[in-house]
Amino acid sequence: MTATPLTSTQTTVSATTWLRRFLALDAVVTGGNGLAYLALSGPLGDLLGVDRALLVALGAFLTVFAAGVGYLASRQQPPTFGVQVVVESNLLWAVLSIAALFLWLSPTTAGSVWIPLQAVTVAGFAMLQHGALRAVRAS
Repeated sequence: MTATPLTSTQTTVSATTWLRRFLALDAVVTGGNGLAYLALSGPLGDLLGVDRALLVALGAFLTVFAAGVGYLASRQQPPTFGVQVVVESNLLWAVLSIAALFLWLSPTTAGSVWIPLQAVTVAGFAMLQHGALRAVRAS
């Protein structure tokens, strides 16, 4: 068995594949979250201690955002600008989630666990996407 070094083309394909996978995962998770907020705003609002109208608005936003992220993931070469917008939006979401937890919301215990958990998840998506985008640019 011989080891062959990756060519620049193979590295680019690999980095682009990972970028598309991270975008697709983000789209699926965000879309699922958005649809859950839309369809179950009453029970989730009660569980999390978050206003139902806020969950509906967030659900609508997340569903549209997820569709955009999914579109980027479907591109053979996702545009750099679009990916940067997703990364920065995810980071903003994470920061605003934590700020809202302390400044505006009065969540239940479940909400006090869920809000930081989803903020960390979204920040993780941003970091994975940012790293993959850097790898695409470097190759």
